[in-house]
Amino acid sequence: MTTERITAGYLPGLREEEVQWHILPFESNGLRLEVSVPVLTGAQMRALTAHVRQAAGRHLKAMPVAEIINAIDRAIARLLDRNDPYRRLAETWLPVISGYDTDMVRLGLTGFLKTFRAAQLRRFVAEDFANPAILDGFEPAPKGGAVRAFGPDLLAHVWAGNVPALSLWSLVCSLLVKAPSVGKLASAEPLFSGWFARLLAEVHPPLADCLAIVWWSGAGGEDADALYTEADTVLAYGNNQTLDILRQRLPVTTRFLPHGHRLGFGMVGAAALDTLKAPAVARLAAWDVMRYDQQGCYSPHTFYVERGAPVPPRAFADYLSAELANLQRRFARRSLVLEERAAIAKWQQAVEWSDEEQQLLGPVDAAWGVAYSDSLQPLAPTALYRTIAVVGVDSLDDAVPMVAAQREFLQTAGIAAPPEELYRLAGLLGAAGVTRISAIGSMSMPEAGWHHDGRFNLLDLVRMAEIEQSAEAAAQPFAPYSE
Repeated sequence: MTTERITAGYLPGLREEEVQWHILPFESNGLRLEVSVPVLTGAQMRALTAHVRQAAGRHLKAMPVAEIINAIDRAIARLLDRNDPYRRLAETWLPVISGYDTDMVRLGLTGFLKTFRAAQLRRFVAEDFANPAILDGFEPAPKGGAVRAFGPDLLAHVWAGNVPALSLWSLVCSLLVKAPSVGKLASAEPLFSGWFARLLAEVHPPLADCLAIVWWSGAGGEDADALYTEADTVLAYGNNQTLDILRQRLPVTTRFLPHGHRLGFGMVGAAALDTLKAPAVARLAAWDVMRYDQQGCYSPHTFYVERGAPVPPRAFADYLSAELANLQRRFARRSLVLEERAAIAKWQQAVEWSDEEQQLLGPVDAAWGVAYSDSLQPLAPTALYRTIAVVGVDSLDDAVPMVAAQREFLQTAGIAAPPEELYRLAGLLGAAGVTRISAIGSMSMPEAGWHHDGRFNLLDLVRMAEIEQSAEAAAQPFAPYSE
């Protein structure tokens, strides 16, 4: 077997020969890859953060947002070009490190990257700022005076590796608010952010030293402490336990923006369950389950399906099972480790042994699983890896208390219902804690500018500086034209 080696990370201002490197091995589909990730000392991390901060002060903070968007757009255009060297690297090696199907990664990358073209980025900025010019300078405030938005002095990113290229969200956000950034690679996906940093430096050299990509093992040591001490804002992704430990580690003055565990679900109304529409909705639902094997925070765990239509909930579950079988032939589920297989077996056993009217559909050894229940069930996590629950309900309203019980974990709901019903349900679900409502089939593909976990992607990163009317008025007597 041929072994390739790739150097990950991005360390402007540091000499690579003076840095210690650690090897992360990956193997899939007969390919073996060794990824060299940097291991910095505390002194090296402090030197790196100082270099990035100074470079951003000279270049990034002085760039108009329109110019930043243009630079990002040029980088994304290259990543969308399947003949570009960086795109070829991504298509070759992201399936190896993630284990995901090659075509799934290819299609997923294209759909994801289109979110970051110039038009979408302008919408992204406009979503959070009525007047995006406040990122470039002081602008008149409606109440009088003027206001300007300033990004962090240093933004630290701590990324999860469950979905390839997910780091792009926070990297783009940091650029749009002109924040110098240091990102910590996930051991499960240590490649994409470094590629993006190098590509961005190629398309717009003034940005070359304004961000850095590092790595440490586990919770890190003096290197992590040095970064957390220097950063005034930390944006982190991961499980809730890890995020809680990180929160306790940060200085009290540090702004902490965590994104932890989330539960997604779907609702299918009777109007979507005739013999023509139901198979199409099931096909879309299967795509939401299949994409990255439910590893996204927006992936569904349960579909609540309304009774009283030509296609009953149980038949919808059969359609969904058949579509997951078809998708397995097109996009095979990645190979699972022992712990993941054990989690699926435990979930299957819980379904089979349940006192409720629950039934496991399809072969027990299939690379997907559908559990059907004709009685109301709470929203609960499945075993992931293409395991999904379908629950028949007399009315979709019956499911609202079930999902409201998981309020602190709610994020995405996919709905198939007529317009008036969509808005009525959206009001109930929003009050219950849901922060994003999408079409079924789009659950795992958020739109540009979506409010992640109900928060503002850009506004949460900035602080506002205001010039009050009193200061404007007081300045007038000192003007050269004053009489």
